[in-house]
Amino acid sequence: MTKSTKTDLKKRARMAMVEYGINLTRFRNAMSEQMGFNVTDMECLRVLFLKGIATPSELARHTGLTSGAATAMLNRLEKAGFIERRPNPDDRRGTLIAPVKSGAEKVASWFESARKAQDELISSYSEKELEIISDVFEGFTKLWEQEREKLEKNK
Repeated sequence: MTKSTKTDLKKRARMAMVEYGINLTRFRNAMSEQMGFNVTDMECLRVLFLKGIATPSELARHTGLTSGAATAMLNRLEKAGFIERRPNPDDRRGTLIAPVKSGAEKVASWFESARKAQDELISSYSEKELEIISDVFEGFTKLWEQEREKLEKNK
């Protein structure tokens, strides 16, 4: 077996990132379709499960929706029992959006198989390898955030 050169390994890493992105998108699209939501509905829920609470305008910004489209999305998710609107204590005219516990449990059950598979894969790496993997994902998270910010500045 021939030893890979750094150039070969860089090419392999880039290709792996591309394939990862494609397959994550395909999985998210399939999950959204299976659950009867569109992709932005699922993205909104993901943000709420991570943050716990958000304003409608934060969710609109995060999903790339206009305020009208975000309102329609929130209406769908509220009607389906996944979110609730609460008064914003810091802005009497404002609203906060929070996930409903039963909805969060339902969504968690949809991802149970994927979560178990992730845990198995991650558990197969050493601590040193997990440090490298974490560094790579954190680095690319920052890179994509910076690239997105550049695009938004140039609008």
